Amino acid sequence: MQRQPLEPVLEQIERQSLYRRRHTVESFPQRGSHVEVIVEGRRLIDFSSNDYLGLAGHPALAEAMAGCASRCGAGSGASHLISGHGAEHAALEEELAAHLGRERALLFSTGYMANLGVMSALAGRGESVLLDRLSHASLIDGGLLSGARFRRYPHCDAAAARRMLADSAQPATVLATDGVFSMDGDIAPLAQLAQAARSRDAWLVVDDAHGIGVMGPTGGGALEMAGLSAEDVPVLVGTLGKAFGAFGAFVAGSAALAEFLVQKARSYIYSTALPQPVAAAAREALRIAHRDSWRRERALALAMRFREAAAQAGVPLGESVTPIQPVPLGSARAAMLAQQALRGAGFWVVAIRSPTVPEGQERLRVTLTAAHREDQVDALVETLRGVIAGLPGAGG
Repeated sequence: MQRQPLEPVLEQIERQSLYRRRHTVESFPQRGSHVEVIVEGRRLIDFSSNDYLGLAGHPALAEAMAGCASRCGAGSGASHLISGHGAEHAALEEELAAHLGRERALLFSTGYMANLGVMSALAGRGESVLLDRLSHASLIDGGLLSGARFRRYPHCDAAAARRMLADSAQPATVLATDGVFSMDGDIAPLAQLAQAARSRDAWLVVDDAHGIGVMGPTGGGALEMAGLSAEDVPVLVGTLGKAFGAFGAFVAGSAALAEFLVQKARSYIYSTALPQPVAAAAREALRIAHRDSWRRERALALAMRFREAAAQAGVPLGESVTPIQPVPLGSARAAMLAQQALRGAGFWVVAIRSPTVPEGQERLRVTLTAAHREDQVDALVETLRGVIAGLPGAGG
């Protein structure tokens, strides 16, 4: 097949209001948070960050990173299995395991790589993988990469998942889901999914990247909210780049699981290790998160303040008790117009479009953090009221 020109494809994406553009974003680290940002010369209040605890700009993380870099250098130089595994990595893995009540934690360079590694290592040809329909792209890609039969059940429908597991002619190897869903902010029915997985002796994999650190009485995430143990959910995937304000990811579970992934997870074996200064910053973030429980409480309180104000203002919202608050708008064009209007009013809120969400479910994705102020939340809601009222077709 001949090489085809790319320009017509790009033009079609543009016509559909689906063109993705990068924006250069600068923050104000001297203020200790990333809430106020400069986007291409304009100062805005950021309501799109996943920095739920307000730690990404914390000076203690920067100091930990700089101090470690002065001792260890900027890069790890190799994979964990060659010469890239350092003392900061080992200490962070131990602290993460203790925080989550697991025997072991294994660091990966990104959450995407963690999910690719887990899914492709635990399932293979002749087996089956079952995922929530709205699972993160990395879980989907990991399931496809495994070579197992790949199926998806309706979103958050544990009964359907149980039926599909029971009806499978092939061994059900992996049942996977997000804990907190990244675009909707809702929480998977984990207790029921754990029962379904046990009934078929399947691995239950939960990617709780958006729950760990901010949800649950001690920040243990969606599993802690559901009262589930490591036995109930044997494979837990988390991130260091959201609530903990750093970078990287991990898989937490039994010692045998960690060793199995070291042997079989290609995205672990063949990737350069996370730089030790990043691990040092993540360790500091974990300490602060333990100490400053008010951060978690504040992020959740501001999310509820936003919901209450939005309800009074007639701003539509999805069902979410997490800091992720989707504002459904129904089309890519409406979402982009709303993003542009909010930017003009001083807010950075990003439109989420297909294929990240299903066509017709385009939305603004508002995220609340511990670093936001009440008056900023109230101002956003009031601005949203006017923006939504001014969209083409609104009210008619």
